[in-house]
Amino acid sequence: MTFASYAFAGLFLLATLVLVGALAYRVADYVRTPAPLKIPTTPAPTTASGVVWRMAREVLLFESLFKSNLWTWAAGWLFHAGLALVLVRHLRYVTEPVWSWVALMQGPGILAGLAMVAGLMGLWLRRVAVERIRYISTPSDHLMLALLLGIGLSGLAMKFVAHTDIVAVKQFFLGLMRLSLQPLPADGVLYLHLGLVGVLMLIFPFSKLLHVPGIFFSPSRNQVDNPREVRHQAPWAALLDNKR
Repeated sequence: MTFASYAFAGLFLLATLVLVGALAYRVADYVRTPAPLKIPTTPAPTTASGVVWRMAREVLLFESLFKSNLWTWAAGWLFHAGLALVLVRHLRYVTEPVWSWVALMQGPGILAGLAMVAGLMGLWLRRVAVERIRYISTPSDHLMLALLLGIGLSGLAMKFVAHTDIVAVKQFFLGLMRLSLQPLPADGVLYLHLGLVGVLMLIFPFSKLLHVPGIFFSPSRNQVDNPREVRHQAPWAALLDNKR
């Protein structure tokens, strides 16, 4: 067993604990945060089913971004859709036997990796080329894009340039899930890819990338537009009224 096997095993165990624990804490914090005002962005749905349909369009199609800026929408949607399929494709490394629908995604998943990288390049170009976006961009914005692009490019490199032993990689992660350490292939590109993924897992709950679960708690999106029919009152305000 190599030092790299122990190092990456420790990295991913730590990263998983941080990711799950911190993400659960942040989501619980979102749940506890009061929404004292009725502030849905109009035109807004007037029924609960309408809110569900609106959220589905926002999450799957990025509807508001489409209406705002078509080029940003194209790059953003390409990246997010590609990333979703890439994650589905990677489920083969942690399942045995591989689920049939995951097996079907292996071919499209490769194309999705290319789409993911293309979308990231478009988003980064936007940060540099558009003056008003460049003005408000911070070093962390560029570092986050660099991290994601590094993950995508190193993953594609293992597919098209420097092939690695994917069977051994799968045995490593299956063993890690069962707390039975297996050797990791000695591969520099693989080490780079896994190291960047581990860093992303560690910083995800504390970064701007937390908009992934955060969108579901946005009052401008998840509220019904019915202020005339129903009085909106935050739970803490109701408690104050009851004490009077």
